[in-house]
Amino acid sequence: MDFRILDASAFYAGVPFRSSSDCYTTSLVYDEIKHIKKNHDALGTLLETNRLKIREPDMEASKAAINAAKNTGDYPQLSKQDLSVIALCIDLEGEIISDDFAISNVAKNLGLKISPIMTQGIKDVGKWVHYCPGCRTNHSRRTECPICGTPLKRKLLKEQS
Repeated sequence: MDFRILDASAFYAGVPFRSSSDCYTTSLVYDEIKHIKKNHDALGTLLETNRLKIREPDMEASKAAINAAKNTGDYPQLSKQDLSVIALCIDLEGEIISDDFAISNVAKNLGLKISPIMTQGIKDVGKWVHYCPGCRTNHSRRTECPICGTPLKRKLLKEQS
């Protein structure tokens, strides 16, 4: 089966309008992008011809997406729409089309297939950690170091290949 799972950036880039592949998205993403090409009812045509399907991920896939996002440290950067796209990809075992780096990092950490639209995509995959540039200690999600009070920064610990 040749299909793609689209986030909002894929719609803004016109992917479903110039692709012959079937496309899936979630109702959360659809609600975010339904104004696109409204005068031409392009989204309505995609839905009527069954080239765009709106589907919700199951609860287990949603939980897995949230846990994976928390594990990589990307959770604060992801919207409900982003998490729903990752969950749908887990559920359907498809290919995500997105330029979002947080979605890409979580997806790649899960071993999901993801393709960028207008960027090169991410090169480094890993987990985000918060660290103190003052006393060089790592911390869980805080805004300042509990030891010296310096504002924490975030860095990606790259996965070893």
